[in-house]
Amino acid sequence: MGPISAETTIHAPRERVWAILVDLANRPAFCDHFQQEFRLERLESEGVGASARFRVEAPRMKMWLETVIDEVDAPAQIFERGQGGRLDRIPIFTVWELADGAGRSTEATVTFWTEPAHPLDRMRERGRPRRWYRRRWAEALERLKELTETDATIEPVGVAGVDPHWR
Repeated sequence: MGPISAETTIHAPRERVWAILVDLANRPAFCDHFQQEFRLERLESEGVGASARFRVEAPRMKMWLETVIDEVDAPAQIFERGQGGRLDRIPIFTVWELADGAGRSTEATVTFWTEPAHPLDRMRERGRPRRWYRRRWAEALERLKELTETDATIEPVGVAGVDPHWR
């Protein structure tokens, strides 16, 4: 599936938006409408190496996905790489880009794509999942915008069995 992008203008400083995005423990606060059973895979949920696994139920594409923060260019870009699908054979990529907007606003863009190599996986991705993902990522950005602009408290996801005072 080729790149799918969504963008929005968030009326908050770029550093505030960055702090929310770079910590995977915050993702369910604005992505839980399409990412279920979100689990952190490492104790450190922020920055390069942080990873999480979650379930997505797109039409004809119900699968588990994993994402790992691979590169960080603070406070402008986060590049995530992962895999999903049957036997985790579909490479998945997500890029978050933040740019200064007018005044104290931030231009936020998310781009998501997959690179299935197996013919069955390529066939399953045609059509409907592309539109479905575009709508879900656009909604995620709008929810992120609302959280950031209202200074809402975000309850981060934790790792089971970890002392809550670890951080």
